[in-house]
Amino acid sequence: MTQDLAPISFDALAAAADPPPSHAHARSGRKIPALTGKQKAAILVRLLIAEGADIKLSSLPEEMQTSLTETIAQMRLVDRDTLSAVVGEFVETLEQVGLSFAGGLGGALKALDGKLSPGASSRLRQRARDGIDPWERIAQTDSATLLNVLEPESAEVAAVVLSKLSVSKAAELLGKMPGERARRVAYGVSLTEGIAPEMVARIGASIAREIDGRPSRAFPAAPAARVGAILNSTTAVVRDTLLTGLEEDDRDFADGVRKAIFTFANIPDRLNPRDVPRVLREVSQADLIVALAATLPAPDSLDGQAATFLLSNMSQRMAATLRDEAESRGRIKAKEAEQALSAVVTAVRNLVEAGEITLRSDEEE
Repeated sequence: MTQDLAPISFDALAAAADPPPSHAHARSGRKIPALTGKQKAAILVRLLIAEGADIKLSSLPEEMQTSLTETIAQMRLVDRDTLSAVVGEFVETLEQVGLSFAGGLGGALKALDGKLSPGASSRLRQRARDGIDPWERIAQTDSATLLNVLEPESAEVAAVVLSKLSVSKAAELLGKMPGERARRVAYGVSLTEGIAPEMVARIGASIAREIDGRPSRAFPAAPAARVGAILNSTTAVVRDTLLTGLEEDDRDFADGVRKAIFTFANIPDRLNPRDVPRVLREVSQADLIVALAATLPAPDSLDGQAATFLLSNMSQRMAATLRDEAESRGRIKAKEAEQALSAVVTAVRNLVEAGEITLRSDEEE
């Protein structure tokens, strides 16, 4: 709730407009001192912070952040009656809100993400970027694009950009740079202490323009990822044949496609053992038994190792029951086996796309 609280509270209490001071009454009937909208917002923010709430004040306009901070600095003690009256007025204001719209074109685009055509979305995003902080634009850019944009830049410029990003994203970019380049950029960070804010602003504006000047992509996913997603839904024979042909034409592209493919045989390498029970809950028992019956007879094969991995990461009682039922099925037809294996893989991919589980990367393997 706290992430949505800031914009509503400041609008509701007129932190930006700053209406004339108004009186409120405590439950005891005592008249409390007149307070401005900014003072009421300051009281609420101070209360929420004291309660451990995480309010994203950085999403507010900078002038509003400055005004709010100055108001907090000027205030001293607030008695319980005043606090209770301000909170009551705030709650009453929230209860009267029927619908809240995200402010600005950027907020509207975020709300309509995936609902607009690529052309309309691109034009509107370009208009929205003209009025936002370039560093916010840079922070929203994917790592692959940022790496390409920073590649021709000096190590010092790259160091400034990394210093303005979140620690996790900066670490990701640094980890993907060649060793010597990463070392020079890391050293460049040590030289940024005395850089003037105006220079940082110019670098941000320049990098943001470079990002905006890149041609928009018709497809959000990379070609290798798109081919990999297609091959995920084909039979093993078709997949292996196409991969062999791709390797003859372009080995690097074929390697990218192979990394994007996730099949039943990839389960031991890519699926975290702790996520096995979560995945199996999404697979019907009939499909699971067929998948095990088709793969367990060849324990040394890749599919057999995947089946053993699944059984090893569930309760012993369930594993024993599934083994018995799989053995009683006898020989499984190839088409039936393919459908059952696909059901398990589809369950994994659905959970990944929903953000409920994460596959291990090649580096983690």
